Amino acid sequence: MEFDTIILGAGAAGLMCAAHCGGRVLIVDHAKKAGEKIRISGGGRCNFTNTGCEPGNFLSQNRHFVKSALAGYGPWDFVSLVSDHGIAWHEKTLGQLFCDDSAMQIVSMLTGMVADAGAELRLSTSVAGVEAVPGGYRVALSSGVVTARSLVVATGGKSIPKMGATGLAYDIARQFGLDLVETRAGLVPFTFPEGRFAPLAGVALLVNAGAQTGPEFAEALLFTHRGLSGPSMLQVSSYWREGEAVRIDLLPAASAFDALRAARSEAGRRGLARALSALIPARLADALVEETGLTGNLADMSDAVLREVADRLHHWQVVPGGTEGYRTAEVTLGGVSTDALSSKTMEAKAQPGLYFIGECVDVTGWLGGYNFQWAWASAMAAARAIRAV
Repeated sequence: MEFDTIILGAGAAGLMCAAHCGGRVLIVDHAKKAGEKIRISGGGRCNFTNTGCEPGNFLSQNRHFVKSALAGYGPWDFVSLVSDHGIAWHEKTLGQLFCDDSAMQIVSMLTGMVADAGAELRLSTSVAGVEAVPGGYRVALSSGVVTARSLVVATGGKSIPKMGATGLAYDIARQFGLDLVETRAGLVPFTFPEGRFAPLAGVALLVNAGAQTGPEFAEALLFTHRGLSGPSMLQVSSYWREGEAVRIDLLPAASAFDALRAARSEAGRRGLARALSALIPARLADALVEETGLTGNLADMSDAVLREVADRLHHWQVVPGGTEGYRTAEVTLGGVSTDALSSKTMEAKAQPGLYFIGECVDVTGWLGGYNFQWAWASAMAAARAIRAV
């Protein structure tokens, strides 16, 4: 069967591209349902974009690569699309936009647009092979052989394999000689050996945190039986490298030294753990005091000792044993090298008619709707280029 465009992957980027690229379009996915990662995102409400989306919110070996696509299709373009389809939304925090009701509204919107565009959607369909032929590409599917002038790879990365994530995009890139950037799990919880933080599981607080390089993030930290999680740790994980320490300010909104001096002046007979529990969660306060080995009353502690305690609060450093890996990672860092693609069209520079969009490209956003915005923007860049052919 002949098509103008074949799109591999019926996730966010693939569906968006299929709805806009025009002509005879076939979109295929080995999953039973389209948009499954959309469905589970944002606690079931889909954090579909971020109003503050800028190039600086993305990791890539070429930090300028995202500029063209984001300029061509920004957050408010997708907000307008959502609103035009009658989907109510709200801003939760830090520019993060969610559906009021359900993430399935976004899936239904996109699949409806695909149907309205006349594109064919084939689910439960696997890809056996891809090859370039005169005038386009031949794709061997479990449902038969198809050909098209353009081939769009939107199969995502390796994150959350239980939902069917594979490395197909990377295999296709290698087949056609495109370079790859090393892939690793991103936006993923940290793990520590021997259940180090198990006694603190469930404790949460707002912190400032960062890796050895990259920005600091002012978001929540959550202690788990396996290690450290919460938005701040997920953000830091994308910049962290094995063996490095994670830097955490456990009391970013106040001076721990001033607070402890005031507590000593007002209630000198109070123990250190009790004084700290007025600043941070009690279980964490107990753990930090045990870690310092300091006992006795505040009245017996000098300014130097209080400064040492304060420094530990503001400059706490821990070295994770690793991360939970692709099993729970929200994204895959690395992927198809941006050097091999046009930033304006997502087309492979050395392979006309072959496009890579979404998560499989070496572009990874922060937590908070940025990766969906990259999916929409990169999909639209490819769709416009295909329509123009």
